[in-house]
Amino acid sequence: MSQPLHSATDSSSSKGSNHHDEKAAAVILEEASPNDSEIDLLSYHEQRAGRLVVDPEEARIEFGDKVASRLKLTRDGTKVLWPQPTEDPEDPQNWSSRRKTLQLIIITLAAIVPDFDSGIGIAAIFALAKQYNTTPGVINNLTSNWSIFLLGWGSLFAVILMRRFGRLPVLFWSQLLALGFLVGATFAPNLKTFTAMRCLTAFFGTCPQVTGLYIVTDMYPFHLRARKLNIWTMGFIISPFLSPFLFGFLVARANWRWSYGIGSIYGAIVLGLIVFFGEETMYDRTLHPIPKRQSSGLRYRVETLIGVTGTRMAKYRSSWATACFAPISIVWRPHLLSILFFEGLLFGFTIGINTTNAVFLGSLPPVGFNFTEFAVAGAYGTPIVAVLIGELIGHFVNDKIMNVSIRRNHGVFEAESRLWACYVAIPLYICGFVVLGAFFEKHLSVAALVMGWGLTEVATMVNTVAVYAYCNDAFPKHQGEISALINLARTLGGFSVAYFQVPWASKNGALQTFGVEAAIVTGLFLLIVPTLQLKGGALRVSGIRFSRFFSSIDASLRTASPSIELTSHDMENDFSTLLYLYIGFIAGLLTLSVVLVCCLHRMQRDGKPIGYILNKWIYES
Repeated sequence: MSQPLHSATDSSSSKGSNHHDEKAAAVILEEASPNDSEIDLLSYHEQRAGRLVVDPEEARIEFGDKVASRLKLTRDGTKVLWPQPTEDPEDPQNWSSRRKTLQLIIITLAAIVPDFDSGIGIAAIFALAKQYNTTPGVINNLTSNWSIFLLGWGSLFAVILMRRFGRLPVLFWSQLLALGFLVGATFAPNLKTFTAMRCLTAFFGTCPQVTGLYIVTDMYPFHLRARKLNIWTMGFIISPFLSPFLFGFLVARANWRWSYGIGSIYGAIVLGLIVFFGEETMYDRTLHPIPKRQSSGLRYRVETLIGVTGTRMAKYRSSWATACFAPISIVWRPHLLSILFFEGLLFGFTIGINTTNAVFLGSLPPVGFNFTEFAVAGAYGTPIVAVLIGELIGHFVNDKIMNVSIRRNHGVFEAESRLWACYVAIPLYICGFVVLGAFFEKHLSVAALVMGWGLTEVATMVNTVAVYAYCNDAFPKHQGEISALINLARTLGGFSVAYFQVPWASKNGALQTFGVEAAIVTGLFLLIVPTLQLKGGALRVSGIRFSRFFSSIDASLRTASPSIELTSHDMENDFSTLLYLYIGFIAGLLTLSVVLVCCLHRMQRDGKPIGYILNKWIYES
């Protein structure tokens, strides 16, 4: 699978590389003893977050022959493997392709469960309203919207546990609880019970939408991650459309409880795959020595599944305080907070389309199209095909961007290069939203629905993979927190859309509604993505130093002696950089707040919706 780097290169050729990065690499790798240098090599991809030497010849220049000769390469010898695999056959980086693929399939199928279960309510919305003697709007607000809201918060809870006890036991117990609550929703006698069961299913079921990034990172080197993330991301992006598509036909002919029953069966199948074939991918490669297993065979498998092994290993891992505050320690960093805001609204408006399209299509004219239940269910085939097309596009686009970027950077990978895929996604997103708005307002042909919705989902798929890959590369120690925060951002951005999208479109037209939403996303793209590509490197350097500072605090709490020290000069530079960034960021937030307050005041005075006022201001400007 990998091979060491053997040939020698004259160190005088180092003048072509960056002097600061070369000096930093030398400090990390030359001051250690032989054993320590191995550990530093194993964790180097975390210490140099977002900047990795990929070309073997460039590795000789930056690290020197002694260190470079120990680096393991890809089978064809063209790329350095990050993270560096150990000699342990149980290291997930050393697993066979078949073994890795099985785990990727399981976590992708599991990632479908949360939004698949949430989407069942879309197919059954009218039947549920009839069953519980209420309106589809009440069902949508009480069940669909709040279950989407809890998807994000449940992921943060799951990450805290996974940092301590591993991936597999948290995945197992969360899916077991989610299955139990979904069965409860299937047989719920009243609306209150049904709402509680739906919300608890979402809170506990969201774990696979966090675990996937962990598992992909645990098993695959960085140059394969975007391709594998494409597959896992496809699972939870396609899932909210599968249930309305499949169960829309079923609910039209049978009781709505059958749809939740079949969803429970699917959840049970996924749980069975986790029990019988799931493996723990968490590998503590930076511990020296790595603790040996205390059991083997079937006993080890059962202990790992239920969490006994994770409990034993917890003393070597992050403390409870570190695990709980890890999301807070990274979310305030400008290069993460800004991209979360961008992705949250981009994905959130797409969630809004999914939850409101059933209402648009099934409502009476002039707002809706009075589609039958069969026609509405068939319409959800469009985003399914679109997500598959997006997966194919992303499969090639992300690899091409990575390889071109490495060549242009003389064998060095920079995390910000991942964001070039956003430039592909945004034009498709704009076209999709405008065409979809025109379809609803002008009552165009169904072809417009297919094109508009399809382009939107292709764009969402491409952009989301790029954001996941960028954040994962920029924060290699925090895959779980990154996944949870992105999940939280997209759910917070999407759960509220259903509250205002239908009334707004009913009063002022869908073209204005979808057009303003596309304009907001485009504006955020123009403000955030180019800025990150220009200044992201400096932000990552500051983030690395602060990570070392917080790591030293955690180490001092454990051993009473900090293992890493920062000079006052480093801290002064970092605080100065962050101070200027936050002054600008806070100024932007204040400006946005003033605009919103003015809009709300004028909305109250004129009786017009906020979208109409914003659109008028933009037009007048």
